[in-house]
Amino acid sequence: MKKLMLIFIVGVFTLTTFAGNKDSKWIFTGKNLDGWIIHGTEKWYVEDGLLVCESGPDAEYGYLSTEKSYYNFELELEFLQEANGNSGVFFRSTFEGTKVSGWQVEVAPPNHDTGGIYESYGRGWLVQIEDEKENILKMGEWNKMKIRVVDGRATTWLNGVQMVDIEDEKIAEGKGSIALQIHSGGGIKVKWRNLKVQELD
Repeated sequence: MKKLMLIFIVGVFTLTTFAGNKDSKWIFTGKNLDGWIIHGTEKWYVEDGLLVCESGPDAEYGYLSTEKSYYNFELELEFLQEANGNSGVFFRSTFEGTKVSGWQVEVAPPNHDTGGIYESYGRGWLVQIEDEKENILKMGEWNKMKIRVVDGRATTWLNGVQMVDIEDEKIAEGKGSIALQIHSGGGIKVKWRNLKVQELD
């Protein structure tokens, strides 16, 4: 009887905790850029089922944002940095041309805080990663990143290791899309795959 009661309690807890969450959805098909918006003149294209960003002739900032806005969500993706891998993943972002408002989860070369959170055109770094976590990034290999944003709390993971966890009132007020960035300066190429998002209550 006690065992049955325990199973019932666990089942009720599971339904209560997850009933409001939606299933994960792929936001990149591997075929085209449907559902995305290009900002700027940098190159965004699909090659061999991968999403590729590459510096264009202007060597300026460029972004690829979702048409849809996401508030509370968990995003999973993989990236591979070729050449200079200075990029990033934005959340709750809005755009005026190539000027972005929002928060960036850093994707950068080694020893430059991949997984940290930066506020563009605002307060700058909100939280950088600990020095001993700099070796978690695998430059030139596929890396797995997870980003979870719920109200004012943002948490990031890289290759299964939690990188940062922050609570911020301004983040809680933000609204907007998910976006990928290519940094200015030229010579950058980053590949992306397996982008999926689960909306959360």
